[in-house]
Amino acid sequence: MLLEREDELARVRAALHAADSGDSSLTLLTGPLGSGRSALLRALPELVDEETRVLRANAAPMERDFTFGVVRQLFDHLWSGTGAEEYARGTAGAGRAGHALFTGHCPPGDADCADTVSEAILHGAQALRADAGDQRLLVLIDDLQWADAPSLRWLAHLTRRLHGLRAVLVCTLADGDRRTRHPLVREVAGAAHHVLRLAPLTLDATRALLTEAHGRPPRETLVRALHDASGGNPLFLTAFRHALRTAGLPDPHDQAAVRELRPTALRDRIAGHLRVQSQPVRDVAAAVAALGDHRDPALLAQLAGIDEVGFAGARRALVEAGLLAPESAIRFVHGVVRDAVDAASSPDERERSHDAAADLLYRCGRPAEEVAAHLMAVVHPGRPWSATVLRSAADAALRDGRAADAARYLRRALLHHRVQDGSRARVLVDLATAERAVDPEACERHITQAIALLDTPEDRAAAALRIPPALLGTSSPSAAELMRNAAAALAAVEATDGTSAELALRLEAWLRHHGHENPVELESSSERLRELGPEPSLDTSAERELVSVLLCAVTLTGRRSAAEIARTGNRVLEREPATAARAHTTLPLVMATLFAAESVHGASSWLASEQRTRRLYATGADDALLCAERAFVLMAKGRLAPAREHVERALALDAADWLEPAVIILASVSFELRDQALSERILERIRDRRPAGLALTATAQILQAVADTQKAAADQQSGLHRRALDTLLACGRQLEISGWRNSALFPWRPYAIGLHQRLGESAAALRLAEGELSWAREWGAPACLGRALRLKGWLLRGDGLDLLREAVETLRTSSYEVELARTLVILGRRLRGGAEAEAVLREAADIAASCGVPWLAQRAEHGLDSATVPPTATLTPSERRVVSLVGHGLTNQEIAKELGVSSRAVEKHLTSSYRKLGVSGRRELVAALPN
Repeated sequence: MLLEREDELARVRAALHAADSGDSSLTLLTGPLGSGRSALLRALPELVDEETRVLRANAAPMERDFTFGVVRQLFDHLWSGTGAEEYARGTAGAGRAGHALFTGHCPPGDADCADTVSEAILHGAQALRADAGDQRLLVLIDDLQWADAPSLRWLAHLTRRLHGLRAVLVCTLADGDRRTRHPLVREVAGAAHHVLRLAPLTLDATRALLTEAHGRPPRETLVRALHDASGGNPLFLTAFRHALRTAGLPDPHDQAAVRELRPTALRDRIAGHLRVQSQPVRDVAAAVAALGDHRDPALLAQLAGIDEVGFAGARRALVEAGLLAPESAIRFVHGVVRDAVDAASSPDERERSHDAAADLLYRCGRPAEEVAAHLMAVVHPGRPWSATVLRSAADAALRDGRAADAARYLRRALLHHRVQDGSRARVLVDLATAERAVDPEACERHITQAIALLDTPEDRAAAALRIPPALLGTSSPSAAELMRNAAAALAAVEATDGTSAELALRLEAWLRHHGHENPVELESSSERLRELGPEPSLDTSAERELVSVLLCAVTLTGRRSAAEIARTGNRVLEREPATAARAHTTLPLVMATLFAAESVHGASSWLASEQRTRRLYATGADDALLCAERAFVLMAKGRLAPAREHVERALALDAADWLEPAVIILASVSFELRDQALSERILERIRDRRPAGLALTATAQILQAVADTQKAAADQQSGLHRRALDTLLACGRQLEISGWRNSALFPWRPYAIGLHQRLGESAAALRLAEGELSWAREWGAPACLGRALRLKGWLLRGDGLDLLREAVETLRTSSYEVELARTLVILGRRLRGGAEAEAVLREAADIAASCGVPWLAQRAEHGLDSATVPPTATLTPSERRVVSLVGHGLTNQEIAKELGVSSRAVEKHLTSSYRKLGVSGRRELVAALPN
């Protein structure tokens, strides 16, 4: 607390030296609450030697009515022990005044007693000086503003008679305290020879304080955050430092953690200061706390119940005390001050303040959320207009994507609708709409309650549809039953307008998607889409909603071509407004089908339009979807670095906001990036999600298998290859049972093919590759087909050149440039030298470099270096077997045991393979093996 107080100490030291020659003085230490006045005063005795007499007194609000309380503290040691006789001589003749000093009050009816006490005290001080000889006198008084009136009169009397006493008086005075304006306080302060106002600590002092506290230099971001939060106030700074030591230092980038600190001791200290201030000061502080920062002074004055002059004075006092910021905007210096204002008020006072604030803001026409914030803080039901304001505030919160806030407002609004009628049902429906983003179970519960209060089938159907479809997820059986009942009731009445037809289509869409894991339901959806014709009507949102669900169904099964699905999906986007709030609609299913069909251009254009619109009603789930979709588009265009940035943004969001379509898309991007750490982070986000539908389970299994495969390649753990293959095969069986055949969404077969081959199971790998190629030709998307051709061509080795060439030509029609580069590398290596091989590999290196895939570019460059190897330099069957086992991660000893040969024989085969393939060791050999 004494950091950067050297100047003040030097001034007091100079005053003590001046006192040696009889030049006595009064020094005043001023500053706001917590500036370190008391700490500096306590340090002053260290400046003097034993020859200086030090007298101390601490004034306090609770003792200001104790007559001569401060004076009695100063001379307390004279009234006992060896000082009593000297004091008695000094006060001899003071009579009744001496009695007053000892008892703390004058005899009743003795008006002259108080007037003569000062002379008695002066006599006592002179007696002390006579006894002490040439000793100096250092008188220290803390919180002068709280001294009792008789003591203040004595101090005023003393300051006029300092000459010759060889005394230095040092008093502290709190800025902004109401008692500083007391006439006697002002008289004493006006006699001061030196007024030292304690300045805030600098950034360097903050750094030094933290270094001392933690024993090491702190992070600069933390130093600045603490300094900004405390404003250099020593009390605030030390309280924040202690809170950080208790809770642990925050992350250097998390400055918000410092701003949100609310140390209890600091709050109580500020509350104690406020309790002893004048009523206008407390009222203004309560008004600022109630209405928030940056408010109109006239509005604050009106809430505080004082005129503009009184408000200006109270505001000035709070600024001087260091509680309000000095700038024009009215705000507390820190959030802990608002907590202190609340702590200094009783619950009833806080309730009345918020109720008055709500009424004032409502009458002034302020935004609904400002009024609602105060309605939420009162216990009683509120005013006649409260429910309307709360519902308006909820709508405003939903527009900003703050569903949790909207739900809070609407739960409170329910208190105003206790009668079980249609008005309560409407609030319940609105509440469920807000809760579907944060609490799906509560959403369903409140819709069930609302439906029981609604009269018409149309109203009940519209309410039921507020329960969003579980996009590729799992809906509760009770929600499905609710939808079936609503659909049945709607079908039982004669439709009077188009609204009923719209509701029926939307209910059909919801129920059809509910059965997306049932192969019978999927077949029914495929037939329904066929009934709608090659160009189904998409004029209404309900028609687009149904077609979106049907497109998803046929995409999962792969029973339509990618071109047909892309054509219909793009027609949906053309008619669907570009909006950010779509996480609780079926539109994300359209985006997923377009990505599977490789219709990147249409999706990219729609996303660009959506980005330019205002993000009304967007939630965290919408943000996660947007990040995933943009990442996929960038990945498909070969821009892997920006794609990774969007994946990182999605990872920064709450995992609860990751809907299944976002998970599938993010996983697809991570597969292309081939980043083990990224795959594991995505897997960690979804591993324990419940309930987990087939889409989430299958994606997690593929991610786990990919992570195991990458780890096996890095750590040479052959057991992980087998575990990864088993995981993929189990995933494939689950998908086949449900009728899901689309490898574009769930690429288990391509990874299983590679693992079968690495484990030496060529026949199994080839069977899967043929199945994948058969499906890919039906699907027709160029990247999927090119990948399937590449895999089979890779398995057939020398006999697969035609397939590899076909794969290259197919991929040239796709935007997936990384897949093209990968296929070119394998083709170039299989060509075994020559002009064609060199051209193919050089093209692959250029594409990989432009896409930001250095590992693939290096593989292409390595192939160029090896392009001069003669075609006759082929491996023998034994060498191929050894090389294959090396690729599985086995050591030389493990290979020898597997083949039943000596380790020496394995080493000879490897040496020969290195020479033939033009590699220098095991690492390059593994890198040279095709994927």
